[in-house]
Amino acid sequence: MTATQPTSPLPFPSVFVSHGAPTLIIEDSPGRHFLAGLGRRLGRPSAVIAVSAHWTTRRPTISGAAQPDTIHDFYGFPRALYAMRYAAPGAPALADRVRDLTGAAVEPGQGLDHGAWVPLMLMYPEADIPVAQLSVQPGATAADHIALGRALAPLRREGVLVLGSGGAVHNLGDFRFGESGVAGWAEGFADWLDGVLAAGDEPSLADWKALCPQARTAHPTDEHFLPLPVAFGAAGKAVRTERLHAGFEHGSIGMHAYAFHGMADD
Repeated sequence: MTATQPTSPLPFPSVFVSHGAPTLIIEDSPGRHFLAGLGRRLGRPSAVIAVSAHWTTRRPTISGAAQPDTIHDFYGFPRALYAMRYAAPGAPALADRVRDLTGAAVEPGQGLDHGAWVPLMLMYPEADIPVAQLSVQPGATAADHIALGRALAPLRREGVLVLGSGGAVHNLGDFRFGESGVAGWAEGFADWLDGVLAAGDEPSLADWKALCPQARTAHPTDEHFLPLPVAFGAAGKAVRTERLHAGFEHGSIGMHAYAFHGMADD
């Protein structure tokens, strides 16, 4: 434990962050500054389950590596990014707990992709907190992912941080590097999402694609949205949402982040 990252009172909230482009780690941007202060704001968890948009599988799968590799799963970016390593220990025993709670498969060779290590390097740069990465399933529904998160809720009593990492709005086809303006459809979806989460409206979150007219523009594919319902579900019952950050970068990338508080002993 460090002086800047005191242990947080239990249970730990579950959290969703938008990790943006891989260059977030080296950019001077509001999203980067937010994530760089988030670890101090939350406190120090006992371990992290990082639910990354960049690991997609047919069934839920948790990494069981004792020392997970840093995966540079991107192309054409500055050389400095490929030299970065996040040498956090793995959490094999926690992976076994997740398997028992959720029925997930355990993949002992899986490392940390940039959906996990980019936000964690900013949040907990000492890299001394055990991390296991959990996959998302684009062939499953948001309701399935809420249920997956809810099965993890008891771990919050032990100080485990369930960290969903994706994008509140993620349309790379409309990505405009350095663009300060924001498309109306992007603001519309973010406003809808804010309202649903503030109300703790689980049925609307589960049926997001049908209920929000801007959903398919904001998320042409599902994988960057799905870590959010996992984090929501991990709060347990009677979910209370705290918006931690809001804003857009590069014209169409929503950098919103949320903490979810609820009953972890459901």
